[in-house]
Amino acid sequence: MLMLDEKTVDLKNHTVNFRICDIFYPDFQQVLFGLHGNDVLRGRVVDLSDGGELDSSFAEIEVDEVEQRVIVPINRILGICE
Repeated sequence: MLMLDEKTVDLKNHTVNFRICDIFYPDFQQVLFGLHGNDVLRGRVVDLSDGGELDSSFAEIEVDEVEQRVIVPINRILGICE
């Protein structure tokens, strides 16, 4: 039951809206990965690790939609955007 506009509403069998961050179970990060784990992001490389070999090097990337920079293995970068 939920109170909406001073009326009690039985939620069962209704379609509802909610934020991903409010999911209690399973972990909301698991839900996000299931929904968007294969989405392709675009960002600007701001730094590279000095791993020496391609398999052990990483790129630090700024993505507009992400608050923090992300770290991605160089060999997982899909291509360069022009």
